[in-house]
Amino acid sequence: MSHLNEQMNQWIQYIEECLENYIPKQVEFPPVIFEAMGYSLFAGGKRLRPMMVLAACEAVGGDKAEAVPFACAIEMIHTYSLIHDDLPAMDNDDYRRGRLTNHKVYGEDMAILAGDGLLHHAMEIMADACCLNPCFKTVGAMQAIAHGAGIHGMLVGQVVDVYFEGKPLDAKTLNFIHLNKTAAMIRGALKAGAILGGATENVAEQFALAGEKIGVAFQILDDILDVTSTMEELGKPIHSDEKNEKATYVTLYGIEKSRQIACKLSDEAVSIWEEMGESCTFLIDLTKYLTKRTY
Repeated sequence: MSHLNEQMNQWIQYIEECLENYIPKQVEFPPVIFEAMGYSLFAGGKRLRPMMVLAACEAVGGDKAEAVPFACAIEMIHTYSLIHDDLPAMDNDDYRRGRLTNHKVYGEDMAILAGDGLLHHAMEIMADACCLNPCFKTVGAMQAIAHGAGIHGMLVGQVVDVYFEGKPLDAKTLNFIHLNKTAAMIRGALKAGAILGGATENVAEQFALAGEKIGVAFQILDDILDVTSTMEELGKPIHSDEKNEKATYVTLYGIEKSRQIACKLSDEAVSIWEEMGESCTFLIDLTKYLTKRTY
């Protein structure tokens, strides 16, 4: 695990250096929007989605430098979703990554605009990369990330999640939420990275499938940790699902059964990586960590 932590820390450092180059640094009026965008973008976190873009690109023999714009873009999209998810109209959380949420510092209005700013800037970054190098790899990567974030992915998952707050929820609907709200972006990250690395369509789809399984397992673990962990460990409020009357894998299946489901999905993802060969060793280790973590 120490070797994995070292690898992850190296990726995180590299990603944050890249993000510094892509975040707007305008100091003229109105500087508050850039401050608010940066406040959440540089609040820490595991940088998992950009890490997956870069690692997938390298795993299929690509140059990670070509994937950097897309890795930075997906982290901005993820950060925008967290800003909006914390708003009073959504989960109404006061802390994220161990410090006050964006709307608690800058107000609800500016938090909404900061999220919008990160989303649109992410699209600009990817569009610029496509214009500089118009080819299937860049356009395909942008498409994979956009699909993961939009009405066929994260957004629709969030919509259904919000719609069913306080309402009865069956397993099929809950799985739909997890597949879209969480797994779609991880699927998009791994598929985009594989495409940028020059993978065949079949290999890119295998990366996407692994991402889907990882994403659902990751969210199930989040459901469990919301019950079993502490705010200090997670960096965000616990029992948030209970507060918002959300059904989760824990409420439907209990903790032990939920762990079993997550482990099964994790093992299936690992099997996909193992079939790809030694180039996916880091992805194997990362998958095991993400889907069996305790914080």
